[in-house]
Amino acid sequence: MQIAKVRGTVVSTHKTRSLTGVKLLLIEFIDAQGQPVPKYEVAGDLVGAGLDEWVLVSRGSAARIEDGQENRPLDAMVVGIIDTVTVENRKLYSKKDEDRR
Repeated sequence: MQIAKVRGTVVSTHKTRSLTGVKLLLIEFIDAQGQPVPKYEVAGDLVGAGLDEWVLVSRGSAARIEDGQENRPLDAMVVGIIDTVTVENRKLYSKKDEDRR
């Protein structure tokens, strides 16, 4: 899994039938220092993530392990919304702190 930040949504009215009903998000990956990596990807969303939230992203075949996702052509799936990230006893991210801004 990787950590990413939700940067936006992707709307596609014309798509393969297996993607009908799947929310698509534009995500930007985050490095170990909490800085954005200039790499974006479109990911399906199973958990209802919102703009600017930090999320857990499963990629490759692991993105399709969840029940009902096996036949969807997705390479990335948001599988969790992050509450906190701590590295070497230093808080890198806290959703609670972000909500105060």
